[in-house]
Amino acid sequence: MALVRHSADHLLAEAKAGQLSGTLTEQARHQWGHRPGQSEIDSWARSLGPFLADLVDAGLGAVEVLLEHKLPHSPKRVDALLCGVHPRTGEASYVLVELKQWSKAELLAADLVRIASRRDPVLHPVEQVRRYCEYLVDSTPALADRPNAVHGIAYLHNADAAGVSTLRQYQPSQFGALFTMDDKAKLADRLRSLLDPAADRDAARRSADEFLGFEHAPTKPLLDLAAREIQEREQFVLLDEQQVAVEVVMQAVERAKAAATRTVVVVLGGPGSGKSVIALSLLGELARRGRRVHHATGSSAFTNTMRRIAGRRNRRVQTLFKYFNDYMESEARELDVLICDEAHRVRETSVKRYTPRRLRERAGRQIDELINVASVPVFLLDENQTVRPGEMGSLAEITAAAESRGCRLEVVRLSGQFRCGGSDAFDMWVARLLGLDRLPPVPWSRLGDDFVVASAATPAGLDAWLRQRMDSHGGTGRLSAGYCWRWSDPESTPDGRRLVEDVVIGGWRRPWNAKPGQRVPDAPESYYWASDERGFGQVGCIYTAQGFEYDWSGVIFGPDLVRRDGRWIARREHSHDPAAKKADDLEFGRLVRNTYKVLLTRGMRGTCVYSTDPETQAFLEEMAG
Repeated sequence: MALVRHSADHLLAEAKAGQLSGTLTEQARHQWGHRPGQSEIDSWARSLGPFLADLVDAGLGAVEVLLEHKLPHSPKRVDALLCGVHPRTGEASYVLVELKQWSKAELLAADLVRIASRRDPVLHPVEQVRRYCEYLVDSTPALADRPNAVHGIAYLHNADAAGVSTLRQYQPSQFGALFTMDDKAKLADRLRSLLDPAADRDAARRSADEFLGFEHAPTKPLLDLAAREIQEREQFVLLDEQQVAVEVVMQAVERAKAAATRTVVVVLGGPGSGKSVIALSLLGELARRGRRVHHATGSSAFTNTMRRIAGRRNRRVQTLFKYFNDYMESEARELDVLICDEAHRVRETSVKRYTPRRLRERAGRQIDELINVASVPVFLLDENQTVRPGEMGSLAEITAAAESRGCRLEVVRLSGQFRCGGSDAFDMWVARLLGLDRLPPVPWSRLGDDFVVASAATPAGLDAWLRQRMDSHGGTGRLSAGYCWRWSDPESTPDGRRLVEDVVIGGWRRPWNAKPGQRVPDAPESYYWASDERGFGQVGCIYTAQGFEYDWSGVIFGPDLVRRDGRWIARREHSHDPAAKKADDLEFGRLVRNTYKVLLTRGMRGTCVYSTDPETQAFLEEMAG
């Protein structure tokens, strides 16, 4: 959906009258439910008028223009999308336009640009619009059948050639070409070669109508690419119930095709039981068979890491990895299969702070959206990993939602432990330690196997244990903690920015991992803390550790969960987790214990524990013995 749609000459008249940015602002308020930022309003006022004038001067006043058009299943918006008729073929033709107000910019690397108004580098505008074009074609089957209908341009209307000379080194293509204020004649020629100036207004409107009516789903070329990428990168060997889960899904897909039935599949398993291996295996196999499939989670860290794993060699494959809240506008059965990994993170609603008002007013439950969008929605979850209020991914909730829609329900329960060294004993030990099992806590020595469990007397000792294990036995190590210390923004230094050492225990200090979206030199982005070697030395929190694994795990129990008189006490006043603190006392205690369960079960070969509270530390030392 676009904020505003009209012919180029009509929009130019509005811009000349000083009304266009106001129209966009009002439409944004209506659709988004909030007023856009002043910088965005100023950008509309400064960019759209000059571009529309150039469009009309090129004889393309009748072209239909979609302003701020949102890409399917994505929060990204295209500045302007031009709809018309190709002068040679007479078929519908679409041009995506990315507008920039920059007057000066320099190329830093292949795809990165530095501009004076921003400290951090940004994507080259040609690469930006090229990716938008690729994404649109890959998610629109009608366009995949005629990819020559889509083109892209980046227009730096305030820049001359000298001000952005290094940016011109970027190789132009069908999906991306760069134009500056010096290139108005070339821009006009390019647009007239893609959009017929002689075509009437009705033809342009029909072209726009067709575009807005397209169905959106993964295309066959993208699915073929994903199948090759996943198959070549990972050779999955599925065992017992893991293979059963895959077969149950495949049978449900065949039933849906043959008889238009709908089946909800729930795969239940503890940490390390292979849920994500099943998810990737399903994605690859379904893509190989040409099924319309997405993988979705509720975690930005997990989704970005999965994109990196499965789409390392080809970025287009990454577009198959979505978030649970990407389906508010989806039609029923847009997909054959939606794989909901880490489904315990399903929320009550997809509404967020900046959800458009038109969606907010008719929003339902997120679980219903996820079931509605696919013939076979698949939920892979561990009910003991909910760590935020409002997370409602459970067998009971999914069962009720499936039954209310007349869907068949299939449940597969995974047994075995494929993380923690394959140690079912450790998984049991953790559950008993935290009171998540009916049986009382028991020292590890009574259950122990090859998995290593230890305690450290100090946080420095915890650090030393991790280093010693990595040096003598190899593998990766990470230190994580309960969310009991503030999490500061990076601080500025003469050399750039650095992480603040927020986690302070006596004389021992360490920073949390980087915040999402805040890049710091020599530290990985928050999404990659668990998988990037630079993550060692920072303390991971629940939101960056959940869903990941490493060889050696060090866990700091903070003062939010302490042992008193033989039972656990959750203390809200010591928590710095803004989400968990909103829960009532009973739920807060459950969420905190689930948090430590997740942190304790990240290690594949060994775990070492430490508590800031003396009584709790004594208990942990006894249980680790």
